[in-house]
Amino acid sequence: MDKPKAKAAGLARRQRRVRGKVSGTAERPRLRVTRTAMHIYAQLIDDVAGTTLAAASSIDSELRPTLASGANADAARAVGVAVGKRALEAGITEVVFDRGGRLYHGRVAALAEGAREAGLKL
Repeated sequence: MDKPKAKAAGLARRQRRVRGKVSGTAERPRLRVTRTAMHIYAQLIDDVAGTTLAAASSIDSELRPTLASGANADAARAVGVAVGKRALEAGITEVVFDRGGRLYHGRVAALAEGAREAGLKL
């Protein structure tokens, strides 16, 4: 197996392992972070009902003009603040953090800090 395929397979394995342990409810949904090379996305998911309660990303029309790039820590922090505000509007104060198999470092950590700034308890 070549290196890119092995890296992707390892990420998929870590994501499956996390999903076996972390689950969100309506009272305490799962804050799922998805990071790509160009953007970062965050969703609040109720796994019991199978619905997305709130979401934000670096491609949102209200965030996009304020960001220099969708792929840096500043953008991740802004997305964290946005998803935190939308969660509070929906009446959600506590979440379970799902970093999507990624290390709690860099953009993933910046998004979590932004969500905390907005008032979410992780």
